Amino acid sequence: MSYPNDERPAPPPSPAVPEVVYRGSRSLCHEFSLLLEAQAIDHELLPSGGAWELTVMPGLAARAHEEITRYSAERGAPPPVPREPEEPFTGAAIGSVGYTVILLATAYFAGIHLFGADWLSLGALRAGSLREWWRAFTALTLHLDQEHLLGNLLFGVVAGAAAGRLLGPGVAWASILGAAVLANCVEIGVAPAGHLAVGASTAVFAALGLLAGLAWRRRLSLRERRWYRWAPLIAGICLLTFLGSGSGSGGTAATAHVDVLGHALGFLFGTGVGWLYARLDIPRDHGRRLQIAAGAGAVLMVCAAWLVALGRAG
Repeated sequence: MSYPNDERPAPPPSPAVPEVVYRGSRSLCHEFSLLLEAQAIDHELLPSGGAWELTVMPGLAARAHEEITRYSAERGAPPPVPREPEEPFTGAAIGSVGYTVILLATAYFAGIHLFGADWLSLGALRAGSLREWWRAFTALTLHLDQEHLLGNLLFGVVAGAAAGRLLGPGVAWASILGAAVLANCVEIGVAPAGHLAVGASTAVFAALGLLAGLAWRRRLSLRERRWYRWAPLIAGICLLTFLGSGSGSGGTAATAHVDVLGHALGFLFGTGVGWLYARLDIPRDHGRRLQIAAGAGAVLMVCAAWLVALGRAG
């Protein structure tokens, strides 16, 4: 077909692509949606992966940004920068398997008095024995009876696997061990004379605290309702209160008792480590080297502590 003066019809304009003006939690997107609706700005509220998005046509984007920014400033803070959904670490079960093997092996060796040593006496946490540093490690691997051991195995495997998916198995268990050892060191220093305690309960509560600290700090970076932001910490404290009052978690020279101090300190240090990790956004590296180094370091520290303890029996 020919056209006069070589005039041809212009191609149809390409459809405009909506522009994202905010991406974040559903509650905040809904709040900003009401704001844009009140200002008669056409928009759409759509789910996107693990978050929600507000989109407008390009011609309205500048005005929508201005309204959201002004509204946020009046509330006292700019809109938060949402975190991208994180890919969980693989191999979380490896750390839990290592935890199980260490506790079962220690229980067996202590039961047969390997090397003719009284493992419970050599490795138990003892008040005022800060110079015997190995007790902060060895006490975590000893248990008074099968019920005590199985309880700590069950809860420890679950909590440790969850932490492993967030931090990687090596970093997670090294962090749990570090928090639990710090808790034991404090307990050695502040517990009354004659106080003895054993059990992985302190490490279990350190793992729960680690999870609570990670979730709490990340929630604080979102402008959710106050109770939503503090929910992870509150849930962790509730678990501490509920599980930390169980029986058979520790012992004294005279009678078995619940090591409430150890539980609370483990949870406290675990929460602090989790909060710090979330604050610094670590670890970012999903490679194996860091995980292997951290996990191997944790196992070697436990083994070294037992070597020193058994050396004192000679």
